Amino acid sequence: MTDATLVATASILIAGLTMAIGSLGPALGQARALSQALASIAQQPDETNALTRTLFVGLAMVESTAIYCFVIALILIFANPFWTASGGAAG
Repeated sequence: MTDATLVATASILIAGLTMAIGSLGPALGQARALSQALASIAQQPDETNALTRTLFVGLAMVESTAIYCFVIALILIFANPFWTASGGAAG
């Protein structure tokens, strides 16, 4: 196994693990936030607009963690900084 092959294999494996682990937390967080918001709306239907607006802002913040993991995975696959160290060609 050459250095370039080892770097490519490790990059693909780590990118997959980054997406798997990095999207698990936000998915659980979003599910919990949605269930709590629905319970709050069921208890206080008059506050639906305020709860919905706050929920959407919170969901966007939680989702940013998964987006950061996606960006890191893309960098590892397409713009890997370790290609030059291993002597492989990036592309």
